[in-house]
Amino acid sequence: MSRNKTAGYKGPYGYQKRREGDGRSCVRYKCGLTNTIQDVLRQRPGWMEVKDDGEWDFNWCDVGWLRENFDHSYMEEHVRICHFRNHYELTRKNLMVKNLKRYRKTLEREAGRIEASKCDFFPRTFELPSEYHLFVEEFKRSPGSTWIMKPVARSQGKGIFLFQKLKDIMDWKKVTPCDKQTHTDTEQRDETQVESYVAQRYIENPYLISGRKFDLRVYVLVTSYIPLKAWLYRDGFARFSSTRFSLTSIDDQYVHLTNVAVQKTAPDYDPEKGCKWQMQQLRRYLTARHGTETIEALFKDVDNIFVRSLQSVQKVIINDKHCFELYGYDILLDQDLKPWLIEVNASPSLTASSQEDYEMKCCLLEDTLHIVDMEGRLTGREKRVGGYDLMWNDGPVYREDVNLETLGSACFTANTHLGCVNDRKKQLRQLLKPFPGKKRI
Repeated sequence: MSRNKTAGYKGPYGYQKRREGDGRSCVRYKCGLTNTIQDVLRQRPGWMEVKDDGEWDFNWCDVGWLRENFDHSYMEEHVRICHFRNHYELTRKNLMVKNLKRYRKTLEREAGRIEASKCDFFPRTFELPSEYHLFVEEFKRSPGSTWIMKPVARSQGKGIFLFQKLKDIMDWKKVTPCDKQTHTDTEQRDETQVESYVAQRYIENPYLISGRKFDLRVYVLVTSYIPLKAWLYRDGFARFSSTRFSLTSIDDQYVHLTNVAVQKTAPDYDPEKGCKWQMQQLRRYLTARHGTETIEALFKDVDNIFVRSLQSVQKVIINDKHCFELYGYDILLDQDLKPWLIEVNASPSLTASSQEDYEMKCCLLEDTLHIVDMEGRLTGREKRVGGYDLMWNDGPVYREDVNLETLGSACFTANTHLGCVNDRKKQLRQLLKPFPGKKRI
């Protein structure tokens, strides 16, 4: 798929690159999507799109292409692709919880309950139908509580519903033949097993702004699992529901689901205003209401979710030097300002809902390409690239303003600035040399 057998020259970074007409080296890319990433790739200097079976150096593919082609592709040293082979260990709802539960048990056994308690950031969750009887035991402990059902392999809010009575989920009581398959069959089942759901304790006390529920979409880039190397993007957004929150109307998806794909179908949806706040706006709002110290603690707790969730799958993800992953984390805040991990997306939506959203996603993707660094312009020692801050590099990466001598061993102050000023253009001017034949940005 990506063999480089065509005539070329030995580039300065040790691999074959074709030349364009002006003599510049060229990165050949494939892209299976037609949204913002396609625009960013087409505008990147020195990059050339190839079609069909053309040889490529970089591939931004969907997970369907990965599943069908990865094992049949020979990739040379320099080639990069935008997913890890078994990304679903973190991004499939049932497997994410299974890995987090196992990781928490390991921590409790090896480091004690206090350390294990740092993983208590996901709601009580059961896979149905395989864990139906365990779920019923938990359900009966708190009668009248609200639960949410989600198909394990769908996105954009499809198939999700809330319930408060067992009779509403009788269809998931019996185990079907496909549910008896082993864990190793997960890849083959992939998106076809829509019968499997997760039943998750619904967060009944979400933090509300103007009476409306919201969640956070945050972007984490992983370039390696062994060793673990993860970057956190400064920008992101809060996604709001269009209808005031109430538990008296559990059938109203516009109240409870914040997915843009759901909210844009609401009768009163305004495409000009959308239903998003940029992360900086949300952080300013929260700080004004609760104070700097409280919100700093909140965002440290959010950092903890990123690191612990990645560590929970570090030993099971098939690490490959050709792979990187841009994850979209969905985080919900409750009234006590406790963050909850709702899910992790392997293919976060790159379709823009407004001009502001488009510009943010373009910057996010440009900086992702800077870190993947097909052009070989980085040294590998950078703690910041554009809007990304290096959060973990085989261990915590601390902020420049942290005094390590006074930092307690139990305190984790990551090199992260989620929702802070993103002066990426200034930072990139200082960090990167211009592309050949292009003026500085």
